[in-house]
Amino acid sequence: MDIKDFKDIVAQNIYYLRTENHMTQYELGQKLNYSDKAISKWERGDGLPDAYVLSKMSELFGVTVDYMLTPHSEQSKKVETKPIKKAKKIISNIVVAGIFTLALLVFVLLAIASEYGGEKIFYWQVFVYAIPIATISKIVFSSIWDKARGVFLYASMLLWSLLATIYFAIGNYDLWILFVLGLPLQVIVFLAFRIKITVTFSKKDRKNKKAPSEPAQQVDTKEEQK
Repeated sequence: MDIKDFKDIVAQNIYYLRTENHMTQYELGQKLNYSDKAISKWERGDGLPDAYVLSKMSELFGVTVDYMLTPHSEQSKKVETKPIKKAKKIISNIVVAGIFTLALLVFVLLAIASEYGGEKIFYWQVFVYAIPIATISKIVFSSIWDKARGVFLYASMLLWSLLATIYFAIGNYDLWILFVLGLPLQVIVFLAFRIKITVTFSKKDRKNKKAPSEPAQQVDTKEEQK
């Protein structure tokens, strides 16, 4: 294997792992403290990241350094990165389960307190209040790991769960008209995410158009670094 083939292998692995993790070249560069042009150069096979950067990338993507340096078929790549995606979902679900477990604990403690107080009141609303908190945690995880579509879904859920929380907190069940406010707010959330997606894809298109015209030259890592 000559140096050109080796560069191509590393380039393909960087590109694959970056796109699988739904990251732009700019976002990856920010995490590595490098410019997006450096990422573009590595993905074209015009240069190689040093050992330290490869180590940071492998840690970021949840693979070994050896994985970054060896060729893989598309099928084997999907098999190897599938456990990582599964682990991310498990972590996210554990956090949500923890939030609702805490809500259950609060519910039980309040029920016991009301029992000793002589008045039986079951504060089932604590589960309603837990929904926005759980949704916020999902938004955080989705913004880090998931696509924009997942963030939009949980942002919409957060909107309606907050309205439900306000509705039950006020205790006046004649205020159902409060939910009418959710309709224009939902439209605003939808439009905001459409704008974000459009801007993201337009940036990607500009970078992809610029990439082939860049001269293929070996650049010192100090010149690549910000």
